[in-house]
Amino acid sequence: MLNESRKKMYEYHVWANKVLLERLKELPRNVLNEEVSSSYPTIAQTFSHIYVVDVMWLKVLKGMDIQEALEASIAFLEKTNLYSEDEFVKSLEELASDYEEWLDSQKDLEQKINLNNPWSGARETAYSEILFHVANHGTYHRGNITTMLRQQGHASTMNDLSLYWYHS
Repeated sequence: MLNESRKKMYEYHVWANKVLLERLKELPRNVLNEEVSSSYPTIAQTFSHIYVVDVMWLKVLKGMDIQEALEASIAFLEKTNLYSEDEFVKSLEELASDYEEWLDSQKDLEQKINLNNPWSGARETAYSEILFHVANHGTYHRGNITTMLRQQGHASTMNDLSLYWYHS
């Protein structure tokens, strides 16, 4: 049951990213790259951060050391900071496919790995906890994007988990 709920949280994350990017496509072109006062200067940089962190965690799930995964993923930032909405959609769909492939290969998402997180230290961490973190991290930054849209005078779109329940 827990494995299935963590998979569902990841699926929600994928859906919510897409919903928000589809909303951005409806808005003027400059919205993605207009600078605002937030945790990241632009919506593009915020989506870039979500993408790069998702890439990093998949590398960790596949067995790479977190520091090595971080260094390998950071290389994507410069390129993805310049992505259009369509490029984000395409890249995130490809990444979701990679996650699904990994998920399909796993029998036990409660399997633990030793994770030495440079920000918080070492601990045993279950695959399911990492999936939950990926979804939660994305939710946090989609909230930032909603605020950034409001600062630019635009409405966001609902992408809450409860709405996802009706779409899945």
